[in-house]
Amino acid sequence: MTSTKPQNKKIGPWEITSTDEIFSNPWISLVRHDVLQPDGSPGTYGVVRFQNLAIGVLPIDSDGYVTLVGQHRFPSDKYSWELPEGGGNKDLPPLEAAKRELAEETGWRANSWLELTKFDVSNSVTDEQAICYLAWDLEPGPAAPEPSEDLTIQRVPFKTLLNMVLGGEISDSLTIVMTLTAYIKALRGEVPAPISPHILDVSERK
Repeated sequence: MTSTKPQNKKIGPWEITSTDEIFSNPWISLVRHDVLQPDGSPGTYGVVRFQNLAIGVLPIDSDGYVTLVGQHRFPSDKYSWELPEGGGNKDLPPLEAAKRELAEETGWRANSWLELTKFDVSNSVTDEQAICYLAWDLEPGPAAPEPSEDLTIQRVPFKTLLNMVLGGEISDSLTIVMTLTAYIKALRGEVPAPISPHILDVSERK
């Protein structure tokens, strides 16, 4: 672990007086900063720094169905239905990571891609950034999840996905943001014609 004592290092209205890396692994590091707060009083700021980007994919097949991935999440100790997502090396194009995650988790290979949104996942305590994509023109292939992953797959119409988000059945932040962004962008005519009708379909298909 490292400790540094920068001289008058400023982050906005905060002045950092010392920094200590408390924990680090290939995915995250936990950093403690001793600071002078905006009002001049001493304080401590803990930041979780992510080694990778958060990558999310909303895949829509030719029937207008979306593929969801189910798994038990250790931190929250609950089962979670999510769109395909994972980590992307910050030194590589994020689209490469999106293609890899989609293929690994679902077996789908997509011929058409559109960047859907970028956002900060939880900017009060982490520096994690997410980049998410729409994927269509899908071709099936073998999935190859990591040995540590125990995944379940289900296909649902986009309408069902939207209802799962709005009804609170889905709590994963990337899935919520991707679903609502795709729906609003389709309403605004900002989604390509091959997939916008599937997103805007309000029928009660099961």
